[in-house]
Amino acid sequence: MFRPMRRFKQQLSSEECIEILKNEPRGVIAVNGEEGYPYALPIDFYYDDENGRIYFHCAKTGYKTDMLRQNNKVSFCVYDKGFVKDGDWALNIKSVIAFGKIRFMEDINEAETQLRKLGLKYHPTAESVEYEIEHHLSRVQMLEMTIDHMTGKIVNEK
Repeated sequence: MFRPMRRFKQQLSSEECIEILKNEPRGVIAVNGEEGYPYALPIDFYYDDENGRIYFHCAKTGYKTDMLRQNNKVSFCVYDKGFVKDGDWALNIKSVIAFGKIRFMEDINEAETQLRKLGLKYHPTAESVEYEIEHHLSRVQMLEMTIDHMTGKIVNEK
C-alpha cells in the first residue's frame, strides 16, 4: 500500500524516527479538506512511547475537526533543527512523515491523561498544566493518531 522510499540510502531507522517524534516540539498535520484540497497546519503534539501513538489537542469545533470527522486519514510531518557538518555550509535535516488515522478521544479520563502528558511537554511546571486542564478541559478535543506507516530521511540541502 505504501511505496518504499526512493532514496533509501538516506532513510532513517525506526528508532531515529521515534527520537525525532519524542524530541521535536512541532509538526505539520495534513488532513483531507473540502473540494479535494489538502489542509495542512502546524500543530503541537506528543508521541507516547508506551503505545506508539501521537496525540494532538484542538477545539471541539472548526474546520480541522469537521474535515477529520469526514475522513480520518492524515499525514504528519516533523523535522529537526538540522546541523552543519564541519567544514561545510549546507544544512542537514532529518524528517519524519507518518501516515495514519485519527480517533476522537471521547472518554474524558483517557483524554485528560493524554492532555496532561502533552501539557508537560510544553509547560514549565506541572502546576501550570493542572491549571490549564482545570479551566479548559471542557473545551478541548483530544485526538489520537495511530501510525499505519512511517518513514524518516536525512537530507543535505546542498
